[in-house]
Amino acid sequence: MLITHEREKLINVIVYFAQHTQHFGKIKLFKLLYLLDFEHFRQTGRSVTGLEYRAWELGPVPIRLMQEWEDLKPDLAAAISIQPERVIDYVRETVVPRAEFDDSYFSKRELRIMAELANRYRDVYSPKMIDVTHAENGAWDRVWSNGMGFDQRIAYDLGLADDEPYRDAILEAAEEYQAILSSARG
Repeated sequence: MLITHEREKLINVIVYFAQHTQHFGKIKLFKLLYLLDFEHFRQTGRSVTGLEYRAWELGPVPIRLMQEWEDLKPDLAAAISIQPERVIDYVRETVVPRAEFDDSYFSKRELRIMAELANRYRDVYSPKMIDVTHAENGAWDRVWSNGMGFDQRIAYDLGLADDEPYRDAILEAAEEYQAILSSARG
């Protein structure tokens, strides 16, 4: 039986980024999750969290987490709190860790990518990350298509460049992994 621990990974990734970055709210979280999942897929053919991302105007949105955001499930609520903070004319939400990060669910590669992203975006506000997640011809941009692709799924394989040297091998690994997941779920 295959055990993926996707939920545990998601919760711990959120805790990790909350502990290792500043100005950490919902939008920055969504962007970091997207960058983590798509970079890991680019290297291995599978995401870290198993999240599905949708193309919204402000960028890629992990739809399952977005739906949970206003009423966190008990396991996520035990790991983080969302603190409102008034900033001039709006309220910014800051994600604050309540639990310690547990690295036991992660591979060395996953931990390395998380650390690289946390270091790169440690002091960055989410608007400064738009150029990265909205890159021309990137996965979000190709689906968004000037609004024509609103709320459409962003397939992970769109994150692979057409000239990626190991593209075929990565796609084959992704297909095999999906087959294993499908058979494990019954």
